[in-house]
Amino acid sequence: MTDRAAAVHGVVADLEAESEQLDALVADLDDAGWATPTPAPGWTIAHQIAHLAWTDEVAAIAATDPDRFTDLVTEALQNNPESYVDDAAEAGAGAPAEEILAGWRLARGKLADALRNVPPGVKIPWFGPPMSAASMATARLMETWAHGLDVADALGVTMLPSDRIRHVAHIGVRTRDFAYIVNGRTPPAEPFHYALTSPSGELWTWGPDDASDVIRGSALDFCQLVTQRRALADLDLEIVGHDALEWSGIAQCFAGPPGEGREPRGA
Repeated sequence: MTDRAAAVHGVVADLEAESEQLDALVADLDDAGWATPTPAPGWTIAHQIAHLAWTDEVAAIAATDPDRFTDLVTEALQNNPESYVDDAAEAGAGAPAEEILAGWRLARGKLADALRNVPPGVKIPWFGPPMSAASMATARLMETWAHGLDVADALGVTMLPSDRIRHVAHIGVRTRDFAYIVNGRTPPAEPFHYALTSPSGELWTWGPDDASDVIRGSALDFCQLVTQRRALADLDLEIVGHDALEWSGIAQCFAGPPGEGREPRGA
């Protein structure tokens, strides 16, 4: 196995593990549990899992049948360009709980198999720029982890973090400029330095050590920031520099228009 293939298989394995952790949270819920509201306005746990099932299914199609994916995107943009994601979640959430869960399990299994078999150098089409198999797996892990936080919050439990969140942190670093652009702002010319402590205690760093703008602290909190699952006031992060402070207010590692973020928990 080449280094590139090994890297893809590694990220896909982490995606599978992240999905299984969330699966364990919802597998034994009764109908009332699936109807529990989550922090995402209007979304129950059923919406969260139905959304993941839909997105994993569409990602699997993109990885195996690009022409069909193009048709799906064209149809969605023609019919409901502003709400097709929410509409898909709403439609999926109306199914029986066992059907939602079975559909997600099937979709994520197809996606994992598809990503492992994407030929080297091939880019997968997506709603944004095309992605490599490794990047697609990383993006799916990020979203699975973020929606898992919503489910855990709804259930009043804590999902134990693992070093798999390094993938989420990496996307958060890589999408710094995207956050500026989607908010109609000009990205800073100079890179930031990030120094984050992983759940296992390892130090993860990105960017030049002598950067003027620095973000340091908990990797878990950083990931909650860039997925907009927690307000900055609730996080254990040290932000140094004007640009880094500005970015911390708009950080967003997921595609689409600017997210609304979350209110501080004490508000």
